[in-house]
Amino acid sequence: MSLSVLEKLTELSGRNLAEIEKAKEEGRKVAGVYCLYSPVELVVAAGAIPLPLCGTRNEPIADAEKVLPRNLCPLIKSSFGFAITDTCPFFHFSDLIIAETTCDGKKKMYELLERHRPVHLLQLPQNQEPETALPYWTDQVRLLKERIEKEFQVEITDAKLSEAIRVMNRERGALKDLMDLVKTKPSPVTGMEMLELKHRLGFLADKEGGLELIKEAIAEVRGKVERRESPFSAGAPRILVTGTPVGIGSDKVVRLIEECGANMVVMENCSGYKKFFTIRENGDPLRAIAEQYLKVPCSCMSPNPLRFELLDELIREFHVDGVVDVTWQACHTFNIESYKVKEFVEDKHGLPFLQIETDYSESDAERLRIRIEAFLEMMG
Repeated sequence: MSLSVLEKLTELSGRNLAEIEKAKEEGRKVAGVYCLYSPVELVVAAGAIPLPLCGTRNEPIADAEKVLPRNLCPLIKSSFGFAITDTCPFFHFSDLIIAETTCDGKKKMYELLERHRPVHLLQLPQNQEPETALPYWTDQVRLLKERIEKEFQVEITDAKLSEAIRVMNRERGALKDLMDLVKTKPSPVTGMEMLELKHRLGFLADKEGGLELIKEAIAEVRGKVERRESPFSAGAPRILVTGTPVGIGSDKVVRLIEECGANMVVMENCSGYKKFFTIRENGDPLRAIAEQYLKVPCSCMSPNPLRFELLDELIREFHVDGVVDVTWQACHTFNIESYKVKEFVEDKHGLPFLQIETDYSESDAERLRIRIEAFLEMMG
């Protein structure tokens, strides 16, 4: 590890679990969330701890396949496998699961998950029209607020919601400032380091402590920029990764890209820049939350123009040389939308594009390495 803050986060992981356990013993509640559409501000406003649960590892999939179809998205199987085997401490600590209807596979999996924990299912609209979808979605957010109040025996006031918005805006803004340092050519850190930073920071229960660690990481990476330190040569291809969520354990493609000599400089997906939004801090806080979360540019929305606006911005600002679209097997919306992403990348930006459809296993790693090497050679 070249970043000392990563070593500190590794050391903190055990202590963080102990702090969550202690908070639970003292009566504090925990809400597990699987998706970027889940408004964590409501959890923070309730005085509870929001924890990410999305499965990113291959290990629990075999257990999940005893119940779920084998030809299902690995993210769904991994998430369910962790739950039924009780091998994810964050699921174990969760008092309420906040779920969402982003795809048919997930919403049906949540029906089975409810046998293990209370689940609140957010019914997403299928488009982002402010006149029709927003009123419906605002009601869904309000129903979630009422469910949290009932389950956790608290009152979520507008003042508490406004404060939670400010807290989460600071966190997302600091993470964006950290990721923006990779706009420097050549990059001061590897894509794998940035991926691990984002992944580990997401599990910290202490929001203020997490913010201090992000600031520490910013200072450390900024120092590398000022000293012109980089693990890459000046000519290393700069790659944007788009598509489905990627985390530690499902980082195969990112790892292979960098092992082949390129630099993954930015991820557009919901484990990357999609989450760095800012919620307005004036007016009705519940509506402000609903407005911003509805704008998440996911392929479950039809049409999905905001994804292409974000891609356009990131390609330009990060000086991208090529785009790799990672889609998990059986993720139909992202797989179909990949055709439009290819057209956008090649026709508008004149950049090479590679779609990789894979799962969490390492069985296809060498075949993917050959494809990625050929892609990078094509880039010249």
